[in-house]
Amino acid sequence: MLSMTETKIATELQLAIERDELFLVYQPKIDLRTGDVVGVEALARWEHAEFGSVDTAAFVATAERFGIIDSFTEWVLLKALRQWVAWCEQGIKINIAFNVSALSLRDVFLPDFLHKCCQREGVPTECITVEVTEGATQHVVKLLDTLTRIRLKGMALSLDDFGTGYSSLLQLRQLPYSELKIDQCFVQECIASREARLIVQSVVNLAHGLGLAATAEGVEDMETLAFLKELGCDRAQGFAISHPLQGAALPDWIVRCAPQWRARCGDPSNKLRLVSSN
Repeated sequence: MLSMTETKIATELQLAIERDELFLVYQPKIDLRTGDVVGVEALARWEHAEFGSVDTAAFVATAERFGIIDSFTEWVLLKALRQWVAWCEQGIKINIAFNVSALSLRDVFLPDFLHKCCQREGVPTECITVEVTEGATQHVVKLLDTLTRIRLKGMALSLDDFGTGYSSLLQLRQLPYSELKIDQCFVQECIASREARLIVQSVVNLAHGLGLAATAEGVEDMETLAFLKELGCDRAQGFAISHPLQGAALPDWIVRCAPQWRARCGDPSNKLRLVSSN
């Protein structure tokens, strides 16, 4: 990608939001005990006409700095909800997760906004998961009310990229999460690195001890997937399962691949060594 200044990114991003030029892709998550497809994570993408693919982390950070993160969050939410409705019309009811910026979480009206959008689009709130990065939880007192009200509205709450930030165990106990997502930097090294294996195992045990689901992200090979299953990790997502998919492609992927994952994970004699089919 050719370089753009941050001001240029902000200007172009605002226009892209207004013109609906961004798009979402969806990465499936499977239950490692049963192989069932339990949800997808919505991921924003931006293909700029002149500059090509724009790094997601870069344009989200710019949106935060230039005060357009709320517009971006609203765009992601509405796009994801409308995609859920389209899937539902095809007989697929699945959980959709999306990340919310720490800046948006400071808005005490955010839970009401999320709830109203779900009602307007006809999406049950229990089909929505709000993902929060670990670094966003440092101001626990300021976020506690917002996060609690999100849970009271019926939505799940996931702590993303766990292990890379500075959350204390006290904060983890105080905030009303339903899921811990193990950061991919540990997941991808857990076969080769003893230290990474211990961290992954510790996070799985911590999650279960707190009554939370443990989800591994960034799973790229079947050996890692088998190891995670042996540890008792609940869910996984990553290239070994599927690359992120266009919304229209998910129903076909479920028809083709979901039975294979159920057979692989549900059979105790199967060590998940088979090659993934995406």
